[in-house]
Amino acid sequence: MYQKAIKTKYSSKIILLLLLSLLISSCTETYNLQTNTYEEAIVIEATITNELKKQEIKITKTARFEDEGITTVSGATVIVKDNLNNQYNFVEQSDRYVSETEFQALAGRQYHLEVKTKDGKVYESSNQTLTTVSQITEIVPTAVTKDKEGLGVQINVNSYDPTRTSKYYRYEYEETYKIVAPKWSSERAIVTGPQSISVREDNDPNKKVCYATKKNTDIIVTSTNNLTEDRVNFPVRFIREDDYIIAQRYSILVRQYVENQEAYSFHKIMKEMATSSSVLSPKQPGVLSGNIRCTSNVDEKVIGYFDVTSVSSQRIFFNYTDLFPPTNTPAYLNPCENISYRYCFQLNTDPPCDGPLLISGIQNNAITYIAGEGSATFTMVEAACGDCTTFASNIIPSFWKE
Repeated sequence: MYQKAIKTKYSSKIILLLLLSLLISSCTETYNLQTNTYEEAIVIEATITNELKKQEIKITKTARFEDEGITTVSGATVIVKDNLNNQYNFVEQSDRYVSETEFQALAGRQYHLEVKTKDGKVYESSNQTLTTVSQITEIVPTAVTKDKEGLGVQINVNSYDPTRTSKYYRYEYEETYKIVAPKWSSERAIVTGPQSISVREDNDPNKKVCYATKKNTDIIVTSTNNLTEDRVNFPVRFIREDDYIIAQRYSILVRQYVENQEAYSFHKIMKEMATSSSVLSPKQPGVLSGNIRCTSNVDEKVIGYFDVTSVSSQRIFFNYTDLFPPTNTPAYLNPCENISYRYCFQLNTDPPCDGPLLISGIQNNAITYIAGEGSATFTMVEAACGDCTTFASNIIPSFWKE
């Protein structure tokens, strides 16, 4: 919950750790990956789908693992064209480029990406066509026991293409879960003076129930190419039974992208790079080839793939008790132990006074009130235990169902 989400798939810290050791040759050739060398390269993340929406493209630069953040490439001209002379212009919005109008990739058309940076460098993709449309048929959560991870819920995605023309799949998911602060109190403590605290019974009930949403940051791919049927039954997510994110109610939205073989191979190698235990691992892949080239300078480096893909999505909900006994409900993200504060301000007492620490904790929203008004001791708890809005949102998502 408190960890920062990795910002992009290709330019994540995991990928950047590997890029730290890569030497990428000319952007007009397949580039060999070597260790102990770092060179800056542009990173283009471009997936155009058959959904009618404003499409998005991200352009960043590789960075060393020790770098604090991701460097976005601003001021670029980004265009997608098709073979019927339709042109879709993208405009810069925050850390990405968004199409000015809604559009969708259509079957039978060829699409081409062009990027021109503000320093005059031009990058172009090969022509790509929309892949076969294959719908998710079902998302299934099942209680299972895994050797290394123990008891938990396995979430599988199912789909079937009777034409057997899909074969290569990539998945993304977005999970949302309900959070109930276990020590929310109708009373709250406020600081009314340098050494004065007042307790009021008007605490906001909207601080008790919250919702958190996060997206997967790893690359998830699978293929049915070696199966007799183009039928997917793929484990897209596993959550331990004691993980608090499923303690109340949980929802997952799974998106299934049908890719061509080249896109699948690109993402598969990226995944292998990210899951290698070390940049010196014998599992190190030797070649990574994308479909975006630098046409203005053969020595310019680029990493990325322009993907034109069909997508299908489905959302499910489940409660913890749908899969596990209610007696095993996972603990909250915090132990939520009560903390006692001596409500006094004298110096050099034994035991010492906690008044200044108590005042500071309340003012900084680091602790919330449990009991103690009118006594020599206040009982407090860490803020996250009594106010879930300190780390999540109390706005009910528009899609949420109880």
